[in-house]
Parts: sequence; C-alpha cells; structure tokens
Amino acid sequence: MGACWGLGPAKAEESPRSAAELMDVLMWNREPVGGPFALVDQDGRPRTEADFRGKLVILTFGYTGCPDVCPTDLMEIARALTLLGEAGEAIQPVFITLDPTRDTAALLAEFVPSFHPRLIGLTGSEAAIRRAADAYKVFYRRAEGADAIEHSAFVYLLDRSGAYLGFFPPGTSAERMLTIIRPHLGAR
Repeated sequence: MGACWGLGPAKAEESPRSAAELMDVLMWNREPVGGPFALVDQDGRPRTEADFRGKLVILTFGYTGCPDVCPTDLMEIARALTLLGEAGEAIQPVFITLDPTRDTAALLAEFVPSFHPRLIGLTGSEAAIRRAADAYKVFYRRAEGADAIEHSAFVYLLDRSGAYLGFFPPGTSAERMLTIIRPHLGAR
C-alpha cells in the first residue's frame, strides 16, 4: 500500500475489492493484469494504451497531492531513466491520476515535467479512471473529510505489446528497477 493514507470512513466510490485481495492477485498472478484504457494526457490529447506500443512502459497510479509515496516513486522512475541514458528512450513513463476531479490536464501539465520531461500524465472521467485502475488491480478510495486518497502504490512494467510483465513495490530504488528492466531492453 502507498503511504498516501487519509483518515476517516471511505466514500461510496471505493474499490470494489479490498486492498489485500488486489495485492494477492498481483503477488501471485491470479488474474490478468492490465487492459485497454481511454484517457486524456496533460496536453488535452486523447490517449489509449495502444499509443505506447513499441516501448516498454513504466506505469504508476497516484495523485498530484500525494505527500510521499507518489513523488518518491516518480523520482526513482526518473532517476532510472536518467541512469539508462539513451537506452531509456525505449521506455515510456506514464502516471495515471486517481484524483481526476482535481488533477486536470492543466494541473498534470505543471506536475509531470517536474519529474521527467518524457513522463506522460493521464486523467479522465471518474468512470474511465476506475476502469483503468480496476484493470491494473489498483486499490483506491477518497477518505471522507480529507484531501488524501488511500491507494496501492505499485509501479507496473509493461512490455512493448502492452502486456503486463510485473510490478515494483513502493519505494523501489532506481538501481533495483534497472536490474529488472535491462534484460527487457534488448528483447523485441
């Protein structure tokens, strides 16, 4: 779980499955992970998962107001890309907000470049975000009376066809990410 936990009872839009159940699905590969999505990037352009075919994708879910795990993981993703140098061009980093009400395209346009110039931020309707989150087995809910969103904080690695390869737990260092990513850079 991410450390972006708010306090208080959850609202009705919470994940249909518990955080523990979703973690179990990911840890033991019990169900397919990933799938189609239709969202909008920080420049207001419609984006789908097909837009990223041909590149490895590092995908994470979070929100711009997250005080700790989201920015920390985004910094490590950016650091991994920097450490890879030119080889990092084969990787597309993507951040999908779990707070589309506040995280507009305009806000994402200010937020994502502070981590990496190639980071793409995606937003959309509540329903579109829920579909994407459910496809990737992401737990999230807004805490009642708080600005925080409780959410799982996995960083997903997808192959060039968009298929799920695995995940990094929250707080994974750039160096550890690279030990997993490097063998996939040469694979076509």
